[in-house]
Amino acid sequence: MTQYVLRRLLIAIPSLLGISLVLFTVLALAPGDPFSELATNPNVPPEVQLALRTKFGLDDPVHLRYLHWLSAMAQGDWGFSFVSRMNVGALILQRLPATIYVIGSAQLLALLIAIPVGVYAATRPYSLFDQIANTLAFIGFSLPTFFTGILFILIFSITLDWLPFVYSTDIKATGVRWLIEQIRQAIMPVMVLGLFQAAAMTRYVRSAMLDVIRLDYVTTARAKGLGQARVIVKHAMRNAMIPVVTLVALQMPAVFGGAIVTEQIFRIPGIGSLLISSILSNDTPVVMAVTFVFACLVVLFNLIADVLYGWLDPRISFR
Repeated sequence: MTQYVLRRLLIAIPSLLGISLVLFTVLALAPGDPFSELATNPNVPPEVQLALRTKFGLDDPVHLRYLHWLSAMAQGDWGFSFVSRMNVGALILQRLPATIYVIGSAQLLALLIAIPVGVYAATRPYSLFDQIANTLAFIGFSLPTFFTGILFILIFSITLDWLPFVYSTDIKATGVRWLIEQIRQAIMPVMVLGLFQAAAMTRYVRSAMLDVIRLDYVTTARAKGLGQARVIVKHAMRNAMIPVVTLVALQMPAVFGGAIVTEQIFRIPGIGSLLISSILSNDTPVVMAVTFVFACLVVLFNLIADVLYGWLDPRISFR
């Protein structure tokens, strides 16, 4: 399996290079000037502006700027943010924990809801439980996250005054109180993202289980006298998870992008809000770095999905 992973990583390098070239070219040719704020600042002399433009190579041809960026990236230098006045790598690492905390918790919540509900609904198709689960899944998937986010704020923050609707990274409490406050402020964004993802996953789990439980080997397992729970968990559910793994792997990068709206609603200082503010301020080094990270996530989670295929179904070999 180690050789397979290394081979996939080597294959991913040309793909990431092509993606980075397209992203860099599009951002470089986009209208606007990253130094527009300095150009309108009377406290910055023109010779300083010119020296900075020369230092960062903003007036060089696009292909030279790309090669400079690629060389710097290979050495761990992600560039310099013109707005935040700090290295892009440090800026992303500063914002990353909040995003991982919220999105990771939301995905865990989605899986904890979707897998048992989808499996149980598939074992009792067209029952009352199945109809209720399908109805709730359709409702959850059809409601956009900005609507449910605002609805949660109106109910749990404004009306009931139970939860804070502004996410804070500067909580003054310590110890257990700090942990409680962290959980309280993450409940609503995690619920918004988690329930939205769970709605889609529930439909996929149910559909995959319905396909598997009709196969001959499941019927044979029942005929051998195995209990219903063992047949479902050991024989049917494991193979049914293969398409679900594909869905989760492909959705993870999209969840990072979709979290932009949720982060804006709850004022979460994460990667999504960083991307939005950087686009609005034309901070191209940050936009380039964040979008490239999203591209790397696509490659990474597809690799993880391929590895999980072999664990779920031993018939799949790593070749």
